[in-house]
Amino acid sequence: MNYFFNLIKNIDKVIVAVIILLAVLSVLMIGSTQIDSGFFGRDVIVQIAAYILGIAAVFIILSFNYTLFSGLEKYLYILSLALLLLVYIPGLGIEQFGARSWISLGGVITVQPSEIVKILFILIMAGYLNEHRDNLYNFKGLIKAGIVAAPIIIIVLKEDFGSALVFCAIWVVMIFFAGINLKVFAKFFALVVAAVPVAYVFMANYQKERIEAFLHPENLDLSGNYQVWQSKVAIGSGGIFGKGLFNGTQKELDFIPVQTSDFIFSVIGEELGMIGGLSVIGLFTILLVRMAGIVKNALDFYGALIVAGIIGMFTFQIFENIAMTMGLMPVTGITLPFLSYGGSSILSNMIALGFALDVGIRSKSINF
Repeated sequence: MNYFFNLIKNIDKVIVAVIILLAVLSVLMIGSTQIDSGFFGRDVIVQIAAYILGIAAVFIILSFNYTLFSGLEKYLYILSLALLLLVYIPGLGIEQFGARSWISLGGVITVQPSEIVKILFILIMAGYLNEHRDNLYNFKGLIKAGIVAAPIIIIVLKEDFGSALVFCAIWVVMIFFAGINLKVFAKFFALVVAAVPVAYVFMANYQKERIEAFLHPENLDLSGNYQVWQSKVAIGSGGIFGKGLFNGTQKELDFIPVQTSDFIFSVIGEELGMIGGLSVIGLFTILLVRMAGIVKNALDFYGALIVAGIIGMFTFQIFENIAMTMGLMPVTGITLPFLSYGGSSILSNMIALGFALDVGIRSKSINF
């Protein structure tokens, strides 16, 4: 017990403070979207509950040494595939937001398996790259690393283009961190680009429509463009200081789409203005910089790889979500970490946070 408390003493308090601020802001903004029917509506309660479960998950993770997962990659791989395939079981898998990437538990709770698999994927790649980093200096070794990731990414891509992009970003960041030869990666990238037209043929219609909409933002009849236009109007109308908490008109009139999740940054921009938006970006920057410090001071390469993968996941999601609300990236349904509504998303983010904090704490444990 004393050992556990000593671990907690070494926790990165700046990261904890940032997460607390983001959690409070998340609850406030979600509550703002449903203020007419009462602040403590279902979405706020679910978000608070998700954070409570997430905090419990963090403490559980901190009670174990992250190195316990090293060597378990095969089992984690099988578990990942099993979780992703659950959505195809009749009566269990359901379709939401145009994608069959959810499972229903008792008809009340819905879970998105790909959110949890993101963490498993990071652990799988960390274990693989830790053992095979020397092979990344040749094309064959990089192809093998791609083959390891491909089945998971392909299954996710079939139903959820946005999540598949996150997996790809995680893979790329971890490959680079492991020390990939740039010439070898250039050849691999050329191969991937050549395969894009083939992949496009097999994309779902709604995925093709989103790409088409991004390429023709002036056409408001294309799926997603009208919503992005409303999002930009909301952010722009917020000005420097915003319209004030709970006072967003675009939000109030439901012009902002999926305002508790995909476009929550639009609500922040309208009600808290440019100052609020920049503050959020500042908090995320502090979080990522502190995590980069954990990577630098990690006791082993395995732990550094885990945190590097987490940084890659958060960075891509933050950039894609915020850029999406401004029309700078295609609409993909990627949530904003720690801010967007969603039990699966929050729990996944908190689990990732737990692993990052655990790596950081273990690197300081020698100072007990």
